Amino acid sequence: MNKHDLIIALSERLSLPQTECLRIVNAWQQVIEERLVENDRIILQGFGTFSPWVQVERDGRNPRTGEPCVIAPRISVKFKPGKYLLQALNPEEDKS
Repeated sequence: MNKHDLIIALSERLSLPQTECLRIVNAWQQVIEERLVENDRIILQGFGTFSPWVQVERDGRNPRTGEPCVIAPRISVKFKPGKYLLQALNPEEDKS
């Protein structure tokens, strides 16, 4: 599912025009991005948590030449799924 598919699904689910759903999705993306840039965690209870984290400097290799190089540190994002999302992905079988 890409962004366009998400907008269509939201439009159908919420009975809203796709243009309104596009505005909602774009605003949601901007809020998440702004908070992560400010080094905040975003906790969506039951769904999961987005957290910024620093990838430390490490040794690597140039894939074209095989030459060793140093990969600079950078900030990335981790997502930890919440309890209810994990339960939805891994439903327990009937144990009768």
